[in-house]
Amino acid sequence: MSMSLRGVFPPIPTPFDADENVDLGALSANLERWNAYDLAGYVVLGSNGEAVFLDDRERIAVLERARRAIPADKLMVAGTGCESARETIALTQQAAAVGADAVLVMTPHYYGAMMKPDGLVGYYCAVADASPIPVLLYNVPKFTRVDMDVSIILRAAEHANIAGIKDSSGNVAKLADIVRLTSAGFQVLVGTAGVLFAGLAVGAVGGVVALANVAPQQSIDIQRLTEAGRWGEALELQRQMMPVNAAVTGRFGIAGLKAALDMLGYRGGSVRLPLQGIDADDRDVLRDILIEGGVLGSAMSDTQEE
Repeated sequence: MSMSLRGVFPPIPTPFDADENVDLGALSANLERWNAYDLAGYVVLGSNGEAVFLDDRERIAVLERARRAIPADKLMVAGTGCESARETIALTQQAAAVGADAVLVMTPHYYGAMMKPDGLVGYYCAVADASPIPVLLYNVPKFTRVDMDVSIILRAAEHANIAGIKDSSGNVAKLADIVRLTSAGFQVLVGTAGVLFAGLAVGAVGGVVALANVAPQQSIDIQRLTEAGRWGEALELQRQMMPVNAAVTGRFGIAGLKAALDMLGYRGGSVRLPLQGIDADDRDVLRDILIEGGVLGSAMSDTQEE
């Protein structure tokens, strides 16, 4: 199966209300606002979507509501990675039935030491064999502690229904090797905005980056400037976005990302235990970072806090 993954995809959070229930209305409202930007699509039920905290009923409800809110000209990529191939296949087929265009499948990791090359390749090929829609590999060692090396990726990439990879390792040399050594049809997506410019520069076709939730236009512009050969401007914008990206990923995590969305007029909402929201002091720091990065105007910040 062939599809273009070129462009920027925000891995969207799953909004929860104050009682930690999934807020489907907030999900629709957020997507309506994001749809105004020239995003390539969305990753639903990724790491930022707290997918590991949702039950099967909630996952399908989120995918159904998201699909209704995402226009046909934007892709919906569903996170369906589970620990066993059997469970992943079942969720993948459900996602396809709902209308997902592709699935993003993170590495199994609970039995980390036993995640050998043959097992990982076999897992991905089994999922790809059974999937009616294209499969994307998802390498996210920050969360899984499993980092697929290039040789494993190359073997899996030979499968006709494995369309690409989101690599969140932040390793630019690795991104370059994947681009260089895979066939032209295999598409590489940068998985962290901290190396978005660098990843695009070595041949990635786009990015699935948390930054795009709070700074969609800036994320799109980094790609457009890079592709236009305006590398100086792209690099300047990349540098400007670095503190913002760090704040809504590693520094404050998903709770910070949701707090930032609230400040920007989206509906971020709460996180689910054992995650915890950020305190007032951290919220002030986050607000200042958003203002300094040009993502949030001071007047807008004051209005949102009223």
